[in-house]
Amino acid sequence: MKYMQEALEEAKKAYALGEVPIGAVLVFQGKVIARAHNCTEKTNNASCHAELLCLQEGARLLGNWRLNGATLFSTLEPCPMCAGAMIHFRLGTLIYGALDLRCGAVKSWMPILQTSHPIHQVQIEGGVLADESATLMRNFFKERRLEEYARNI
Repeated sequence: MKYMQEALEEAKKAYALGEVPIGAVLVFQGKVIARAHNCTEKTNNASCHAELLCLQEGARLLGNWRLNGATLFSTLEPCPMCAGAMIHFRLGTLIYGALDLRCGAVKSWMPILQTSHPIHQVQIEGGVLADESATLMRNFFKERRLEEYARNI
């Protein structure tokens, strides 16, 4: 899938910068209108997740916080913060890659987006290029553990 591949490219940028490798792209009417990767380390801001940054930029560009017709592609199952933002932004569709067993808010840990909501329901598709996304995450954290081990010997 073309757009998920673009999200993976964003995740690779995060990896190269020492950020958790999560990337996202926001598509509206067949065009990418926003792209982002995690930048929590650079900004010292735990809310600088790729998904949230895409939603914010997309709303700014469209001049409307309601993103009903937009699709967000994320390399990882969103966390509760990002899932809540998707509801508030009225995101049309979420397509994500790998599951996040620690903090996933679609299927894994706390199924926020699977729960019926009185205001808005986001359409969801998961598992798109999941192996590629999961491999990137595994490699990143394996490398981090090795660096930490090397510092402590």
